[in-house]
Amino acid sequence: MSFYSLLSDLTFLVIPAMLLLLNRSKRSGGEPLPQLIQEGDYVLLFLDHRRTYLVKIEGGKSFHTHKGFIKFDDLIGKDYGSTVLSSLGVEFIALKPLLRDYIMKSVRRTQITYPKDVALIVMFSGIGPGSRVVEAGTGTGALTTALAHYVKPEGRVYSYEIREEFLKTAEKNLKRAGLIDFVELKNKDITAGIDESGVDGVILDLATPWLVAPHACTALKPSGTIVSFSPTIDQVVKTVEALMESGFVDVETFECLMRGMQVERGKTRPQTLMTGHTGYITLARKALKA
Repeated sequence: MSFYSLLSDLTFLVIPAMLLLLNRSKRSGGEPLPQLIQEGDYVLLFLDHRRTYLVKIEGGKSFHTHKGFIKFDDLIGKDYGSTVLSSLGVEFIALKPLLRDYIMKSVRRTQITYPKDVALIVMFSGIGPGSRVVEAGTGTGALTTALAHYVKPEGRVYSYEIREEFLKTAEKNLKRAGLIDFVELKNKDITAGIDESGVDGVILDLATPWLVAPHACTALKPSGTIVSFSPTIDQVVKTVEALMESGFVDVETFECLMRGMQVERGKTRPQTLMTGHTGYITLARKALKA
């Protein structure tokens, strides 16, 4: 077979295959095909706003609810957003879990940080892909999960926690969210010092954040940020004083309140219950001393 004949045959085989892959990767309009539910994936089964269930899809198994059971085999291969009927004929929607779903559905041994506070903490910290962040205390890993989500794929979260049993719970939650590879869990007391140096941010959710202020100043890179979450104002006062004594600038404290709306034509009004005070968020930046 001549070289040109071989080249012609390869072209005949390769080009159609490339076109087939291209067509499979796009819908009409150039949009990518939706991700299909596979065995081992997590799915948020949505019944209504009050009843949602985060489940892991395992072939041959079912999930039982008061509205009947759902066979996981009925979900495998379907698009996220598809409707599935329970054994009682009740409709559930199979949604792709968001970061907030992993946080709110995390296994809890301690109070978690709510998404409203997580959002401000991440924004105020200035972290992003590639950032190196020190966190304490880990607790159940709700805030850790969010931090890992935003620093991946090249970043790293170093999370300090003195209670080993909390670290085990946090590890399970991080694995479920697919983020464990971006976190180093450390069974250490951060008030005794920080191992890392040149980090982009220090995030604190512990009882005595003011004891960490001087260690954070040493660990942070110039202009790095520290963000502290505290439930009481007494903690905030001590923390602010310690930050200013340690040479931090741009020190501010905020409280985030969130109120949902009950939306119905002719009856729209604020919801009776709201997520009110959960804590105070204090932030500051490291300044180099003259």
